[in-house]
Amino acid sequence: MRQATVYIDSDALQYNLNRVKQLAPHSQIVSMVKANAYGHGVKDCLAALDATDAFGVACLEEALEIRQLGYSQPITLIEGIFSEDEMQQVIEHKLECLIHQSQQVEWLIQHKQAYNALGLKVWVKLNSGMNRLGFKVTEIIDVIQRLKSEGFRCVLTMHFANADADHPLNEQQKQQFLHVKEACAPILASCCNSAAIYKYPELHFDFVRPGIMLYGASPFADKNVYELDLKPVMTFSAEIIALNQIQQGEFVGYGSSFTASCPSNIAIVSIGYGDGYPRAYLKPNFVAIDEQLVPVIGRVSMDMIAIDVTQVKAELGTKVELWGKHRLVDDVAAANGTIGYELLCRLSNRPIRKVI
Repeated sequence: MRQATVYIDSDALQYNLNRVKQLAPHSQIVSMVKANAYGHGVKDCLAALDATDAFGVACLEEALEIRQLGYSQPITLIEGIFSEDEMQQVIEHKLECLIHQSQQVEWLIQHKQAYNALGLKVWVKLNSGMNRLGFKVTEIIDVIQRLKSEGFRCVLTMHFANADADHPLNEQQKQQFLHVKEACAPILASCCNSAAIYKYPELHFDFVRPGIMLYGASPFADKNVYELDLKPVMTFSAEIIALNQIQQGEFVGYGSSFTASCPSNIAIVSIGYGDGYPRAYLKPNFVAIDEQLVPVIGRVSMDMIAIDVTQVKAELGTKVELWGKHRLVDDVAAANGTIGYELLCRLSNRPIRKVI
């Protein structure tokens, strides 16, 4: 059997959740499990996240999956509902809506009696400069006051565009948020994602919303997970299925893009872009064998990659870590010109999945 495997480390996931609790001890935790728990598999992750206060998802379908698996924590639909028809299931399954445009406000008010009777909160999104979703500062105060007058319990929320970096927009977003929070007091508040949990402890408020940090990848380009005291949750591995000896001047792979500069031992690993392993690299890329980094050479194929094992012990069946504890997913992503989030989320269904 082909041994491309994704291992999910439940202990590491629990460790990272506890790390959030250490960083934000006075806030409730809304664990983001959208996009199939950032590619890790919701079903495989929820048990390890059972101590969270709430979950965050992108859409109704993701919330219903959590309910069907038997979890009763509050769930926030962070993009809200997409049609009024969804309100029936929102109420039936006790889901909390985020409101970011006027039509959603009207849909919610039409169902205020049933929604409020369940004690559900309404998350009201401030567009403080990211310009994706939300009400501008000039209109959100009126929206919140109207919702309050209709009996809703509101949470003021926003999303930083540059929490992972020093950017002048950060201060603008922060000041807008604080202005609205004061104008609408008393009101619950939430504005910290993974990066902001580290960077802005003074803004933790009532709820923090960790995402990528839960899964042991870094929200910062200049800090790895170990520097943040986090543990990688996913290990993506495969096995060597062939060994070749090549001479100086011989080629490897499609397009003959790699030319051996000396006699080399080449291993073929049963993984490729058909599994979600990235194909194109801007910088040299590596895998790990027994904690030692080994270069990937030639083009990535749909089902196979080639690696240079001249300097390591390798044989048929040797396990190769594509990313995990020794070859961090963020480093693979950087070589690929992207971010760890994307690699984790775009894995295909071909690899075997195991919870450890």
